[in-house]
Amino acid sequence: MKIGKTKEMMSSVAKWLMFFGLLIFLPLSMSAQVIDEDEDDDEPDEEDEITVVDQNGDEEVIEFPEAMTYDLDSLLNVYMAKTYLDEPQDCNMKDVNPEYSKEEYVDRLYRMPCVMEMAYNDVVQKFIDRYSGRLRRSISYMLGASNFYMPIFEEALEMYQLPLELKYLPIIESALNPKAVSRVGAAGLWQFMPATGKQYGLKLNSLVDERRDPVKSSQAAARYLRDLYKIFGDWNLVIAAYNCGPENINKAIRRANNVTSLKGADGEPLPVVKDYWHIYPYLPRETRGYVPAFIAANYIMTYYSLHNICPMTTRLPAKSDTVMVSRNVHLEQVAEVVGLNIDLLRSLNPMYRRDIVPGATEPSPLRLPMADVSRFLDLEDSVYNYRANELLSRRAEVEVRDDVPTYYHKSKRTVKRGKKARTSRKTRATRSRAKATKTRAKATRKKTTTTRKKTARSKKRKTTKRRR
Repeated sequence: MKIGKTKEMMSSVAKWLMFFGLLIFLPLSMSAQVIDEDEDDDEPDEEDEITVVDQNGDEEVIEFPEAMTYDLDSLLNVYMAKTYLDEPQDCNMKDVNPEYSKEEYVDRLYRMPCVMEMAYNDVVQKFIDRYSGRLRRSISYMLGASNFYMPIFEEALEMYQLPLELKYLPIIESALNPKAVSRVGAAGLWQFMPATGKQYGLKLNSLVDERRDPVKSSQAAARYLRDLYKIFGDWNLVIAAYNCGPENINKAIRRANNVTSLKGADGEPLPVVKDYWHIYPYLPRETRGYVPAFIAANYIMTYYSLHNICPMTTRLPAKSDTVMVSRNVHLEQVAEVVGLNIDLLRSLNPMYRRDIVPGATEPSPLRLPMADVSRFLDLEDSVYNYRANELLSRRAEVEVRDDVPTYYHKSKRTVKRGKKARTSRKTRATRSRAKATKTRAKATRKKTTTTRKKTARSKKRKTTKRRR
């Protein structure tokens, strides 16, 4: 090719200049999309939404799920990624995203071994393009990180006999980032809201957030998905309800079916249609993109090699085991005494929000590398005593100092208020004394009057006797 020969002759600087020129001027009928490796994954112009055109030619704006806007650097800063994931060194694929026909996409989605419906349309195509294009480096990360988390997801889904393709739900929920927190407060790999997490048995307090625990949150998510399927009986509606809540799905179903007015020829109400694509126009804007994003995530995690995406190289971490502690212990105490990396302990115990295991509240699990469990048990007393007053500063009992007079700092306002209060108290006391004096005087006058009347009656009787 002419362009290929020109590229070979160019210097490295001129090569990149020509590359950007090609992106602008090549015709739309080009056979492949070339991906710029230096392109920022969070360009503001396309970060949060896509635009599709419906059959009537009207444009529709659809929001991306929040995880599709995460910066790749923030994902790579997770401890597991920094420690056990590496850039693919032996990838022989060109960083080129081939274009395929609509029929090829339809056929691949149909041939995927799954129970859930993976239908194709223009909206799904937009999300596939997003994953295979701008987010291809993030997909490389998630393909590598899936070696950590997919076995946990699959075990939880198998436990409740759910479709295994649901294991890709955390890709659009959290981008497989266990520390992910959404704008509205959802947290963890499965992005549980606080109320829903508590409803499904996940503890949430100042020290513990089990939504961040991959194992417990996966089991809670499986139970939640099972319950949603009992309500709707359609997996696409289940996925949508997981995003916006079952109440919003029921509202959309009522609006789409207009159940109060639709009747058949015999006058009987028509059956309610419970189908995601039927209620699609009545869903919240982000939820309208949620199921298409889920279908696209299943597609790209299955057919990534056809889009020249190489998974990051994964080195599986050492096996871990759990010990139960019955006293409060700080992760720094364990790290210093046992000789472990504090970031490793945090990645193994992500549910402890402030690095404190509240064993005094109830026996709590502490996950450690299997090779270090016996060492922890041997040094357990030393662990509890190490810098305990510094790291566990919450006191159980305090003494009130009553050996010195109480000191009051009196501001001008306080002194003024005090004078008013004293004046008021004096006034009330004076009034009280005056009232008491008045009462006594009245009683004295009454007593004197009574005595005088008795004396007068007695003298009158004596005078009467003398006359007789």
